Amino acid sequence: QVQLVESGGGLVQAGGSLRLSCAASGRTFSDFHMAWFRQAPGKDRELVAHINRSGEYTSYADSVKGRFTISRDNTKNTLYLQMNSLKSEDTAVYVCAADRLFKANVLYDHWGRGTQVTVSS
Repeated sequence: QVQLVESGGGLVQAGGSLRLSCAASGRTFSDFHMAWFRQAPGKDRELVAHINRSGEYTSYADSVKGRFTISRDNTKNTLYLQMNSLKSEDTAVYVCAADRLFKANVLYDHWGRGTQVTVSS
């Protein structure tokens, strides 16, 4: 089992930036592919970005491409999401997830509890 704890969310004005972190513990972090999801009220959970074990491969949803950057530091057991040029439609709970398989869907095995990001227009 791997435990995931997100931090870094908050209230920001449109056009601003936030950096989310996801601290992992319990298992070898570099054994897991990682992802950031988000869920807004009344909407389905959306895959925002995912990254492979080494950090060499990343992929993004079209809605965040060019604005968000996913990265990881395997020496610190931490996943990051740098969010720039934030828009009101980015408002959601952001959740990190881990899986031993590389997936582009919601079927990840391990989930954090999430951190709220609110973008005011």
